[in-house]
Amino acid sequence: MESRNVTVIGLQWGDEGKGKIVDALARLSKYVVRFCGGANAGHTINVAGEKYALHLIPSGILHPDVRNVVGNGVVFDPQAALGEIDELRPRGVAIGPENLFISQSANVVMPYHKLADSLSESLLGGGKIGTTGRGIGPCYADKASRSTAIRVGELTKGDTLGAKIRKIVELKNKMFVSVYGADPLDPDAIVEQYIGFARRLTPMICDTGSMLRAGIEAGEPILFEGAQGSMLDVDHGTYPFVTSSSVSACGVASGAGVPPSAVGRVVGVIKSYTSRVGAGPFPTEQDNETGHYLREQGEEYGTTTGRARRCGWFDAFAVRYTADLSGVDKLALSSLDVLTGLKEVKICTAYRVGGKMVEQFNPDLMPSAQCIYETLPGWTEQITTSRSFGELPSQARAYVNRLEELLARPVGFISVGPERNECIVHNMQIEGVGQ
Repeated sequence: MESRNVTVIGLQWGDEGKGKIVDALARLSKYVVRFCGGANAGHTINVAGEKYALHLIPSGILHPDVRNVVGNGVVFDPQAALGEIDELRPRGVAIGPENLFISQSANVVMPYHKLADSLSESLLGGGKIGTTGRGIGPCYADKASRSTAIRVGELTKGDTLGAKIRKIVELKNKMFVSVYGADPLDPDAIVEQYIGFARRLTPMICDTGSMLRAGIEAGEPILFEGAQGSMLDVDHGTYPFVTSSSVSACGVASGAGVPPSAVGRVVGVIKSYTSRVGAGPFPTEQDNETGHYLREQGEEYGTTTGRARRCGWFDAFAVRYTADLSGVDKLALSSLDVLTGLKEVKICTAYRVGGKMVEQFNPDLMPSAQCIYETLPGWTEQITTSRSFGELPSQARAYVNRLEELLARPVGFISVGPERNECIVHNMQIEGVGQ
């Protein structure tokens, strides 16, 4: 029996518009599952003029009948999650044990993770990675270290939680004081704070992997929601300028606690141009008027950090690599409207390194890559009111068609504006959506 599940991932460096695509598909799903990353994610959904910025809460939360799951592969920040919940509830978004489920096996982001993040970045100086400062990397490091890790399920064990936190803080303080010359953290204050978090979160903590496997057995549709973008994947991205988890479709099974066969159909989200936050190689970057135009038209400032994003042309050579990596079936193209007003648009189709054409994409070659561009005519007509492919200007249609050819996959969605309804369904055969 063919799986009814769908996995949505980003194919660039994040900020591709995954939240909008997940929101569009969520109504067809019983579960929406975050399987990677943490509060460093920023998924934005615009509904009827209302803007919702989600970081840890899955993007299915705006659909009343959807069960939203934070999987075991996520590093969970209780303070950030409760902050989101407290912002969403007054806006009429129902969140509680009936629709939000947090894996007992997810690892907990602690204050010492955030402090370690900021201190290590400041020590690196010009060699910094460009983290969000949310403690994501240090938390994943403790997950691998095991002895200094705390899992979400331990928050419910008040009799042992305090003692474990105090022991870990004692170890961390030795490093903060001796290595960084920083002030030590107060373990008692941290214990009190996290016991308070636990009181509120305990009703939502459960064995999410078991729940999802039961859903698979029952044939209930599941949507797996990726965070960040595939070029930031810890194994397959532009290492070391990457995030700390497996953010491609390769990470779904481990990060959600389901069999690989549950991944289902994979939708890869791409932006009509490219953006990147922080340090690292970016061959198609336009540090010029074009880059400025894309940044301002696309409002390219981080949902999580507020940092200005670096912007450049679409890199088809890199995206073909990430699409192949995750076995992408369909593409979802976002921000096509941002290109409106440009006289011409460019697509990178290949790299040249050391005067030679690169036959096989390799992220390690990106710092020295020279882009080979293909130039297409731009368009001036506003497209935010277009609701069918045929309503787009011929130049915009040609751009979409060329991306399909270069990436060897059909574009199923085309976003022509930030609002939920500013979207064209095109070449989409997922049950209940489009043609």
